Amino acid sequence: MEFYLTALLQGFSFSALALGIFISMKIFNIPDITTDGSYTLGAVVTAVMITHHQPAYLILPAVIVAGGLAGALTGIIHTKLKINALLAGILVMTALYSVNLTLMGTSNLPLNNFPTLFNLVQISADPNHNTFWVVSAFVIVLIALIGYLLKTDFGIAMRATGNSESMIRSLGVNTDRMKITGLALANALTAVSGYLISQYQGFTDISMGIGIVIVGLGSVIIAETLINWFRITSVWLSLILVLTGAVIFRLVLSLTLDLGVDANLLQLVTAGFVLLIVSLPRLRLRTR
Repeated sequence: MEFYLTALLQGFSFSALALGIFISMKIFNIPDITTDGSYTLGAVVTAVMITHHQPAYLILPAVIVAGGLAGALTGIIHTKLKINALLAGILVMTALYSVNLTLMGTSNLPLNNFPTLFNLVQISADPNHNTFWVVSAFVIVLIALIGYLLKTDFGIAMRATGNSESMIRSLGVNTDRMKITGLALANALTAVSGYLISQYQGFTDISMGIGIVIVGLGSVIIAETLINWFRITSVWLSLILVLTGAVIFRLVLSLTLDLGVDANLLQLVTAGFVLLIVSLPRLRLRTR
């Protein structure tokens, strides 16, 4: 049971990443590869500040700002220099590898002997249960904030920019600024996911972000499939399903390991699972 609780906690921690991918890919239709670098950046900033005994109330804002700056840089390169969004993300992600390595000064930073979010707040005597309640409260607040933002006039303008850029531009909205802000928000959320995961697993590694975009993409595709099946139009329910997608994704991978599949094949299983959930809706349409 503890094995699946771990998967659930990881799913909750990855929900911020899934929300970031949801904003960049589903709202703005931008395939943002900055994710791999900004996820690690969030973990690196967290680890460096914790090991330098910085107060907990400063760490999360620093992570959000760092991730936001990475996303904004991608947005500026894409909108102002007119470089393809995919290439802009790859360039920033590549640069962030050096930035992350320079900030850490080493390829790995352990956090086992330092206070983290999950042991500073004591809700339950059991460590796993305590982590569950802390991360659950964190994710609920996060979804509430993003849901509120997307329902405001600014959030509606963001969504309209992705749906019909020419139309919203004719109404006087600066679409370049919207894209920069949207990518900054998406990568800030991705960095928050790195903030949670680094503290949960007790270390930060320079390579922890490699391929992480597939986790967020898989979570969003699961959510999109459920949204289409149930014909959901509510922003709040869509965000909840993104969280559900992240949890389902981690539970499926945990089930795979529990069935005895070699851990070395986990990335292959991940790729296969994402391919399956991408293909299912198209296969159903073709059958009809």
